[in-house]
Amino acid sequence: MNLPNMLTLLRFLLIPVYVAVFADGRLISAFLIVAAAGLTDILDGYIARKSGQVTAAGMMLDPLADKLMLTTVILSLVLTGRIPWAAAVLMFVRDLGMIVGSAFFHFRGKKTVPANWMGKLTTVLYYIAIMLIFFDVPYAQQCLWGVIAFSFITSGMYIALFLSMNRSVTSSAQETPAKPGADGADAS
Repeated sequence: MNLPNMLTLLRFLLIPVYVAVFADGRLISAFLIVAAAGLTDILDGYIARKSGQVTAAGMMLDPLADKLMLTTVILSLVLTGRIPWAAAVLMFVRDLGMIVGSAFFHFRGKKTVPANWMGKLTTVLYYIAIMLIFFDVPYAQQCLWGVIAFSFITSGMYIALFLSMNRSVTSSAQETPAKPGADGADAS
């Protein structure tokens, strides 16, 4: 197992540690665990790309680790009344829609939109909003709602990009003329 994948697995292991620390009321320690998870997310991708250690397992496990950590943090904040249920439901629905939609079209042979700056920025903004909520910063809730709105905007951009990528594939297939007689029928 390579180093980037070990860092991803470490992120999975940090999830129950976070839960235990958060449940014990140690918010600063819990936040530091979330920050460590975020750091491993940055490092695993960077190391994998720079050292040519990108693997299929890593490409599958990395976003899963991210989503599980973020979902766990959001759920813990909802259960302690720091985030309203409506916000959590919107975040969950958006993420689930992106994951299910991507998998659905991938397995039907469609081009899917790879991770890009929009998704990375959305994740960073979610973590900033969570940090503000952790430390009861004024207007943290408004910041979270702004990030949720931004995440739906970026989802719309992903959908537009997906449609554009797949429209060009469909258009080029339709524009290629069939050779006479290619269907087995006589052209005369």
